[in-house]
Amino acid sequence: MKTMTVGEFKTHFSQVLKDVEKGEKIGITYGRSKEVKALLVPNEKLKESRKLGILADKGKVVFKDDFKMSEEEFLNL
Repeated sequence: MKTMTVGEFKTHFSQVLKDVEKGEKIGITYGRSKEVKALLVPNEKLKESRKLGILADKGKVVFKDDFKMSEEEFLNL
C-alpha cells in the first residue's frame, strides 16, 4: 500500500485516482505522527462479501433491486 500526506494527495489528485483505478490502495496520512486517516481502494474491493459473525456459512442476506424502505420505517417511527 502506498501512503501520502494530505498535501501530496491534493497536489496529485488526478494521478491518485488513476492509480486507484489500476487497483492500488492508497493511504492518506495526517498530522505529525503521519497516521493513516483514510484509505482509498478500488470500487471492486468494496463489493466483497461480509461474514455474518457467528452465523457465518449458516445464512445468507440478499437485498433485491426493488427493495425500498422509507425513512420512517428505517428509523422505526
